Amino acid sequence: MAKQYETVIGLEVHVELATRTKIFCGCSTAFGGSPNTHTCPVCTGMPGSLPVLNKQVVEYAVGVGLAANCTITRYSKFDRKNYFYPDNPQNYQISQLYLPICRDGYVEIETAAGAKRVGIHEIHMEEDAGKLIHDEWEDISLVDYNRSGVPLIEIVSEPDMRSAEEVIAYLEKLRLIIQYLGASDCKLQEGSMRADVNLSVREAGTTALGTRTEMKNLNSFKAIARAIEGEKERQTALLEEGKIVIQETRRWDDNKEYSYAMRSKEDARDYRYFPDPDLPPVFISDKWLERIRKKQPEFRTEKRERYKKEYQIPDKDIEIITGSKRLADLFEETAKACGQPKKASNWIMGETLRLLKERGEEPEDIRFSPAHLAALITMADKKEINGNTAKEIFEVMYDTDVDPQRYAVEKGLKTVNDEGLLRSTIEKVAADNPQSVADYQKGKEKAMGFLVGQTMKAMKGKADPAMVNAILKEIL
Repeated sequence: MAKQYETVIGLEVHVELATRTKIFCGCSTAFGGSPNTHTCPVCTGMPGSLPVLNKQVVEYAVGVGLAANCTITRYSKFDRKNYFYPDNPQNYQISQLYLPICRDGYVEIETAAGAKRVGIHEIHMEEDAGKLIHDEWEDISLVDYNRSGVPLIEIVSEPDMRSAEEVIAYLEKLRLIIQYLGASDCKLQEGSMRADVNLSVREAGTTALGTRTEMKNLNSFKAIARAIEGEKERQTALLEEGKIVIQETRRWDDNKEYSYAMRSKEDARDYRYFPDPDLPPVFISDKWLERIRKKQPEFRTEKRERYKKEYQIPDKDIEIITGSKRLADLFEETAKACGQPKKASNWIMGETLRLLKERGEEPEDIRFSPAHLAALITMADKKEINGNTAKEIFEVMYDTDVDPQRYAVEKGLKTVNDEGLLRSTIEKVAADNPQSVADYQKGKEKAMGFLVGQTMKAMKGKADPAMVNAILKEIL
């Protein structure tokens, strides 16, 4: 009988925090910018420069720790992780090894197999490195230090996951917690959330851990799922052939769906950690911890329960809207401004999600304001514009956040409610289409649709369809 194998997975998730300035200096953390313009002597590792800790970094780290059921380390320290690489200007990275800010937490995940608790070993604060840009044409590598010193938290899980499905559920749960906290936008494509996958394979039923590999270069959930399946198959094939798995760091190439070895996996001793002599310990008092705890937001679980009580919207809408902090904020503010939660939900579930999908965008990319969506809903409700015109205006508003009222006036899109004008237009349409009038009078309902369409065409789409229907029926 063929051996059965089990996959054991743990993750190291790096999250760039949403502070305006870097962890140890006042340089901007804004994404993009010309190379090496968001830099200073501290984040480029100049001799004699001294780091000063950004307080907001500590508050975000503690906030994530509390949300992930961690024990907060009341007395934590920074350490130097020594390695030599062009993107690391000091030749060490300031991180936390001995006393990380958060420890021993967990998050609950849901998969097809049911609920499961994934342990969090620790969360620590550290600085990001610079970024190497490899120019294959010139056969050179360039370095941009704009990212150097951007604050990170690293969330280290226990090896509790057993499949790609569990890994994605865990990452989605973490991303949602962090986005609700406002601690990061967690955009994988911009590198503000990055996951390294530690994976080993062992014979099913055994408890000893197999030799693990670490996979890097994973910048989408789909890439992570493919990398897990690929590495599981690679390690299983080695074991089946009686070969050994080498502990190493591997790089995943998502285009080729293949991973290759980068370097042998280092242990902590290889980095020669020691306490950073330039940074004092961080002491978190009862008062400070309580202040952070009080600032914790309403998370998805509580939000779902409140929506069920407060708004008359379907469970499916609640699931999708609360699945994104941006959508939840948009819905609540729109519903409050127009007093129509069901219609606010309909516009988000319908047109908003449709355009997000068409544009290949995430909810975090939404540019239009809740006030403008509320104004559009109110205009449609008062029949100042008809349904098709509302969708036309929304598409412009989605791209440019235009004021729908002003746009409708400027483009002459407001509905014509002049009964005299409508009546005379309908009478002309009826006179021009005697066959359709006769067909309707013989009981052919389709003829009514044709006559409504002709009227709307004559009115350039600016008539109220309900009014057109009522007058047509009366005339016919």
